[in-house]
Amino acid sequence: MIMERKKTDCPALPPGWKKEEVIRKSGLSAGKSDVYYYSPTGKKFRSKPQLSRYLGNSVDLGCFDFRTGKIMPSKMQKNKQRLRSDNLSLSKGKLDLSTALPIRQTASIFKQPVTKVVNHPNNKVKTDLQRATEQPRQLFWEKRLKGLRSSDVSEEALRTMDLPRGLQSIGPDSTDETLLSAIASALHMSSAPITGQTSSAVEKNPSIWLNTSQPLCKAFTVTDDDIRFVSALESRSARRGHPDVMSSVCVSGTRSITHYQ
Repeated sequence: MIMERKKTDCPALPPGWKKEEVIRKSGLSAGKSDVYYYSPTGKKFRSKPQLSRYLGNSVDLGCFDFRTGKIMPSKMQKNKQRLRSDNLSLSKGKLDLSTALPIRQTASIFKQPVTKVVNHPNNKVKTDLQRATEQPRQLFWEKRLKGLRSSDVSEEALRTMDLPRGLQSIGPDSTDETLLSAIASALHMSSAPITGQTSSAVEKNPSIWLNTSQPLCKAFTVTDDDIRFVSALESRSARRGHPDVMSSVCVSGTRSITHYQ
């Protein structure tokens, strides 16, 4: 194979650097050329990455064209536009939201992502708090039941039950009618025992210390005598055939209030 070699100075590189262009004169690749660079010490470089690694930060080869050996103004303009775009993105606070793993920077034929370490003996995984399945209740929501009266088939209002002396309502503008509705709602909406407001601080400031799962009444207890008394009333009512015996308020699963109409 016949080749023609032309070696000239390279003004784009530091003084002493030579550029060699080898033109092929024969063969299937006739007319094509290869470009090499020689350092002042005679070291040969076959590619731009080799040249860049050797020169390091002493020479900026970003706009350097390896084949012509010149600084290309078009590449310089593109670099300026890219730098301006990067600065604009940084000034706007643009974030890289990509969750893809970065590629390894080591020399390899295949592109390999970095290894993602998801556990470490010194790191404790924080679990998300479980959200409450029960919807929050509004304070003093029982006041919305005020003024509601039950009626019979003829649309006549029924007489309100009389609550025992042991049930005392608390809270702002709370009445026995509201307390009765609240107790009935608690019996139908929850299977938990109904004990009333057990905290003593609720009487000082109900807005802070109120237990929303209990009706607006002071804490009360049901004795064995109360249970026997209610059982006797129910038995006597059953013998007389009175279907209008109304029982309410369940404390620890025991009905404790009975009323005759």
